Amino acid sequence: MEPEDRDGSPLDDPGKWAHLGGMGLIRNVRKTAGRARYTAAQGLRSAWYGGQYALARRRSAGFNRPGEPVFKPQNKPNLKALRKAYFDLFRQDRANIEAGLYPDPVQRELRLRDFPKAVRRAQNFLKDVSDVDRRRLARDGTEVRDSDAADPERFPAYYRQNFHYQTDGWLSDDSAEIYDHQVEALFTGAADAMRRLALAELVAEIQGQDQRQVQVLDLACGTGRFMRQVMSAMPKLGLTGLDLSPPYAEAARKNVRRWPHVDVVEGAAEKLPFEDASFDHLISIYLFHELPPRIRPQVLAEAARVLKPGGTFIIADSLQFGDNPGVDGFLEYFPEGFHEPYYKGYLNWAFDPHMEAVGFTPERLKLAFLTKVRVWRKADI
Repeated sequence: MEPEDRDGSPLDDPGKWAHLGGMGLIRNVRKTAGRARYTAAQGLRSAWYGGQYALARRRSAGFNRPGEPVFKPQNKPNLKALRKAYFDLFRQDRANIEAGLYPDPVQRELRLRDFPKAVRRAQNFLKDVSDVDRRRLARDGTEVRDSDAADPERFPAYYRQNFHYQTDGWLSDDSAEIYDHQVEALFTGAADAMRRLALAELVAEIQGQDQRQVQVLDLACGTGRFMRQVMSAMPKLGLTGLDLSPPYAEAARKNVRRWPHVDVVEGAAEKLPFEDASFDHLISIYLFHELPPRIRPQVLAEAARVLKPGGTFIIADSLQFGDNPGVDGFLEYFPEGFHEPYYKGYLNWAFDPHMEAVGFTPERLKLAFLTKVRVWRKADI
């Protein structure tokens, strides 16, 4: 008896094999075309943001102040390792798209109607360079404390700073308007792709479940850019964003307004306004390197409190020393050129003992260019 496939046609039927071969060819053509579109789009993004960063560097005075010794990192920067990490990121991103973990962003990011808005943000970014450079030369990262928006009764002292020397810190609509553009320029168009590798881990945890029954918290959600990526991949998910900045929280609400069941709450990560065991999964993007050492364990304890037993905490943040030794020298430059008051200490800060102290165990670790994504699981009591 001849082996048969599911519709009863013999597997050695030449017509059937021709049909299957044709379908395979179509799939290969589509995959090749998709990769070509992706490569072209990412090439354009890299050129667009990288060109702006290069122009910003030319307009600035550099990392060193007049009269001070030129900064030299202890670890020699390895440009070959940096390039490899950069291209590895996009290869993994494309593989995740082909695996169906999240939608291909190409069509959404290359819409002609969005070009005027992108130009305006680029202009605002470059216009702000002179003010950022002035603060860099003066090493002044606390101007925002003198503003009316920096209410000491509402915001902790560590938060009332001009992180990255950016104008208004995190406390104005103007800052919220250009922040994501600043980050993409800094990472030459790689920031979204780094975030998506964290999204892949979240999707992997939720696949096969009823999204409507899953509650996820995006801790320090910023302008909601990552929340929008999450909802594009899982549109029925129960998602909540939390951020301490009123302008950024409002920007996040606008970013996710297509999904009316999504909520954005204002609050501090170390004092979460949620009941115990409220969420199935937590995720944070670039939060911990901007927290003082004494605050980080408080945030972890709060994360453990609001997470259900067996749930995951996915943390995407800057690489630390030793994660990719070839780029350690580049990490040393970052706090020299930008106001990152807690970054140097973060580079050697050990997550494991603090995570384990509140009931988390490590499960997975992936590197994504200058970001690392770690998945931690709360004990299932």
